[in-house]
Amino acid sequence: MLTRADIGIWLINLPRDVARREAMETQLSAMGMTWQLFPAIDGRANEATLRKQADAEAYARNMGSALLPGKLGVYASHLAVWQQFLDGPHKVALVFEDDVVFHDDFLVALDTALAHADLWDLVRFNCIRAKLPVKQAQLGAYRLNAYIGPFTGNAAYLIHRDVAARLLPGLWPQTRALDHELNRFFRHNYRQLGLEPWASHPDDGGVSTITGTGFAGVKKFRWHRRLPHYRLKAANYMRRFWWLLRRGKVYR
Repeated sequence: MLTRADIGIWLINLPRDVARREAMETQLSAMGMTWQLFPAIDGRANEATLRKQADAEAYARNMGSALLPGKLGVYASHLAVWQQFLDGPHKVALVFEDDVVFHDDFLVALDTALAHADLWDLVRFNCIRAKLPVKQAQLGAYRLNAYIGPFTGNAAYLIHRDVAARLLPGLWPQTRALDHELNRFFRHNYRQLGLEPWASHPDDGGVSTITGTGFAGVKKFRWHRRLPHYRLKAANYMRRFWWLLRRGKVYR
């Protein structure tokens, strides 16, 4: 069992996104949280360096779209936060992106997750998508779920120290968006779960420094070039199901 005293809190924010930072600071202060501000790595400004840490061809094959500078930056930013976490004393990291809207029960959900920290390796408090949930435990009013389908979005999550240390070396070079890479829990052999009902949600107002306004920056390949992505996506459903099934996590 862990408590809030065991966690370090990081807020990832591009320095130029002042309004987002101020909105997050207002919310975090209202909840009595103490956090560290991590100046996000600007993918466009550091593109040449970051591309040396990525496999753009593998990314295109895996994701069905080109590797954008913003995707480089957000990937590198989260992993840099993990390294800061490992360099410090905390048992668990609570990581936020700067577009989170907290619900009234966020602290209750946080305390619930911490009180049952033995049940998860990484747990999210919101998502972009969370398909085919499989309940792992009922924690009072909350369900702790695994997901056979896509489980994406890294706007608010907890991760254990030993898990970050074990995963970090194997996450380079970048070959996917980070949430897609983390959704390969069958490869990395760890328990990635979500706590529902969600105690927060991401809201970028339709304007993203990663994908542009209304996802205008995302240029998906023509359908025939996306076939490897679709094959891989279908296979990953089975891989996630099989990993959970082998560990008795599908039928409880």
